[in-house]
Amino acid sequence: MKLDATGWASGVRRIASPNCDARPPGTAIALLVIHNISLPPGKFGGKAIAQLFTNALDTEAHPYYAQLHGVRVSAHFLIRRNGEIVQFVPCGKRAWHAGASLWRGRSGCNDFSIGVELEGTDHVPFSDPQYTALVRLTRLLQRTYPICALAGHADIAPGRKTDPGPCFDWQRYFAAL
Repeated sequence: MKLDATGWASGVRRIASPNCDARPPGTAIALLVIHNISLPPGKFGGKAIAQLFTNALDTEAHPYYAQLHGVRVSAHFLIRRNGEIVQFVPCGKRAWHAGASLWRGRSGCNDFSIGVELEGTDHVPFSDPQYTALVRLTRLLQRTYPICALAGHADIAPGRKTDPGPCFDWQRYFAAL
């Protein structure tokens, strides 16, 4: 896997999201933020995550989706339960994954971070293929960008977010890196 000049990865499925924009000029990518997502909550597989990130989710298709009406979000990458990596936003652009956020005194984490969603929940262990893919992706991103920190969504939005949750094995992840 390699990244081109704009930050699109080779060897992964690409589904372009319109939910992104330019990073502030001169802003280095210094943070990798790990999230979890499943739609509806606790259900894995299907097209709902991609539909959410591309503004195509039918908010009447499931009762939970009603609260997502008009929401415009994205992440750079999604890692499915089987380890498949899907890219929605090139790394050179700002994905809309962090929301109101703060990391080491810097607000607006979307400006200087890459967002990786793991298909999952706070309460279900992540799969071996997901850890393998996440480590592979992290290594690529660290070789390409001056990433100096790895954090969960909960770390940059405490009290508002809980992901990747207590089932994410940070020790396993760090040891594998």
